Amino acid sequence: MSQKKPASKKPIEKKPAEDKEPEKEKEKNKDKDATGDKKKSKHKKRTESFSSYIFKVLKQVHPDIGISNKGMQVMNSFVNDIFQRIAREGAKLVDMNDRNTLGSREIQTAVRLVLPGDLAKHAVSEGGKAVTKFTAE
Repeated sequence: MSQKKPASKKPIEKKPAEDKEPEKEKEKNKDKDATGDKKKSKHKKRTESFSSYIFKVLKQVHPDIGISNKGMQVMNSFVNDIFQRIAREGAKLVDMNDRNTLGSREIQTAVRLVLPGDLAKHAVSEGGKAVTKFTAE
């Protein structure tokens, strides 16, 4: 059997204290590039998702239950998929009727065509309530 030998420790070289910049100077120079000009700060690109709305609905239905990140990704993919299916079907209806506007009537018909059975009935009634509430305001 081979025995393991302890790793040899090399002494850590310390840099002289005079090479270090004060912390405030580092923060000032952090936003400057090699020419000394201020560079634009890079912002993280925003990604749109339905996660906040999914979470609100979850809390309405089950206030004491949470959802994992993976679960939220699955739900977000599901909502995006259904949205695209309904929008595609609505666009087909607009083309067939020689119209230019995708309205609530086309969306309602698309929901009836895309969603099965009772799910379509419930979605149409909830959508009707939402449209009524929106037009009342």
